[in-house]
Amino acid sequence: MRLKDKVTLITGGAAGIGKATAERFLEEGAEVIICDVDQSAGEKVVEELGGKLSFYAVDVTDRIAVQNWAEEIIAKFGRIDVLVNNAGVLRDNQLVRVKDGELVKQMPEDDFDLVIAVNLKGVFNCTQAVAPYMIKQGEGVILNATSVVGLDGNFGQTNYVATKAGVVGMTKVWARELGRYSIRVNAVAPGFILTEMVKQMPEKILDGMIARTPLRRMGEPRDVANAYLFLSSDEASFISGATLRVDGGIVIGT
Repeated sequence: MRLKDKVTLITGGAAGIGKATAERFLEEGAEVIICDVDQSAGEKVVEELGGKLSFYAVDVTDRIAVQNWAEEIIAKFGRIDVLVNNAGVLRDNQLVRVKDGELVKQMPEDDFDLVIAVNLKGVFNCTQAVAPYMIKQGEGVILNATSVVGLDGNFGQTNYVATKAGVVGMTKVWARELGRYSIRVNAVAPGFILTEMVKQMPEKILDGMIARTPLRRMGEPRDVANAYLFLSSDEASFISGATLRVDGGIVIGT
């Protein structure tokens, strides 16, 4: 029970890694509050996992909604011990695509803006809303979802890579700014993880992911959840400003 009664907020908690993290934290005794834009999926997770789990429909790009969420949690529980900034989206495309010297396609501006809004500004919004409460209580843990592609880059992911690299940078800044208040800030960088969305990819693509991973398997959402658990626990009490890769040893592009 490493997180007994710890009030934990998890964004994007209705599926995939967010859901696995909620389940893992519940097993360790935490009071878990997830948010997601998919209300039906969020409510289904509460029904499925039960225990000390609650759900709020929150769009992390909406600063007012995020602030209201944080205030509601404080009103109900009196504190926030852990924030897991997990919410994220993909809108992959090449920067430009050229055929016979002519431009035929490029990444739409709307797709760039959406990914920035959710993956980068969403992390900023949630952390800025929660940090003052953690400062007041004199402790806290903030965990940010980055990705190996944020460290290594990846073909066709200008927008996604930009956000995940930005999250690494913000993590280092916040570790410096908030450390004096005993608030630890770290990031987790998953590699190829077998979420429900990934399982729907063609078998050929999945085989390619496995072949590029030295451990010769895909990661499970629980593998990432265990990393979040460790970084949230007292066992990681002197770790801050770090980015922990959970990737089976992969280096993107090799």
